[in-house]
Amino acid sequence: MASSRASHSASLQAGGVASATPGAGTELSDDIQVMVVDDSAVIRGLVKSWIAETKGMEVSGSCSNGRKAIEMAGRLKPHVMILDIEMPEMDGIEALPEILKVSPHTRVVMASTLTLRNADISLRAMTLGAADFLPKPDSGRGRDGADEFRRELLEKVRVLGEACRRRTGGRAKTPVSMIAPAKAPMAPQDISLRKDTGAVPRVLAIGSSTGGPQALFDVFGKTGNTLANVPILVVQHMPPSFTRILAEKLGRITGLDAHEAIDGEQVLPGHMYVAPGDYHMRVSKKGADMVIELDQDPKVHFCRPAVDPMFASVAESFGSAALAVVLTGMGYDGRDGGRLLADAGSTVYAQDEATSVVWGMPGACATAGICTGVFPLDEISTAITRRFAGSKS
Repeated sequence: MASSRASHSASLQAGGVASATPGAGTELSDDIQVMVVDDSAVIRGLVKSWIAETKGMEVSGSCSNGRKAIEMAGRLKPHVMILDIEMPEMDGIEALPEILKVSPHTRVVMASTLTLRNADISLRAMTLGAADFLPKPDSGRGRDGADEFRRELLEKVRVLGEACRRRTGGRAKTPVSMIAPAKAPMAPQDISLRKDTGAVPRVLAIGSSTGGPQALFDVFGKTGNTLANVPILVVQHMPPSFTRILAEKLGRITGLDAHEAIDGEQVLPGHMYVAPGDYHMRVSKKGADMVIELDQDPKVHFCRPAVDPMFASVAESFGSAALAVVLTGMGYDGRDGGRLLADAGSTVYAQDEATSVVWGMPGACATAGICTGVFPLDEISTAITRRFAGSKS
């Protein structure tokens, strides 16, 4: 395997064009095929070396602008593409729709520096079909920043590449459920659903990661003002700047007061509190009020904010009067906190496998037996509104 990868890497020309294409012969292995698109030769070289050194991954090609990326994607059909935003001739956001036209199964990860402008562009890319985003390391963080960037990049490539191969390899995906909103939840034999307690929730808590922005926009775009009488807590795995833009977009979609949470502020109905990047968000009782608590305690599942701390605090503060929803994302953040909520009598919903970009977080909750319902994305908003109206799913 190493010699195959080495010979293929050596075939990459200065412009980044690979001499072989997946499926065209035996030169390429069954590894996850990755394209790297960045105008910086240093970044391209660094990322290519990380991928080439990682078992199960292979660089299928690289280039320096979006125009070349479109042409190469049509030939190479990579499983995953790391796509820079700011490039000459054609930038990443312009190229993205065309890349997905010529290679619709490719999972594209947008890479950008941590600025408000790039955060806005990255979130717009999610609505255009990008699978995820990857913040480039801050030069001020030195080796720590580079190490974290490498870990995140390789993890995203692995998870998204495997998801792409499952979709294109001819193996059928079994949906966790195809639940009509008015019917009792059904599930495969390996998924055990909890009985609905019937308690009407007083708070909505949502956690998401990879593919989460698109899922959040879909869910809240359909709930409208039906959630004006409850507070909403959102944890999306995101860095600073990104969470601010996310909150602004969610506010425009819902018409609610959506903002990055502020330490010590009161939790009020009709308000949406988005955990700010690099801070865990919790709720706690302070007299007769519920208030937000932010902290920079150690990362949970390599994430800050993380879903588990938020869910655990909701279980402690609201008991059985909560509805928790776990949307698409890799890993299993949300499972342990979700179990605390379920054990307290609260309701836990998860997104199904067929509609998840990555069925890590929702899958972990579904298979742990803590969910009352597992729904396709387009049915989650209906399930939420019915639950707050006092109806069982």
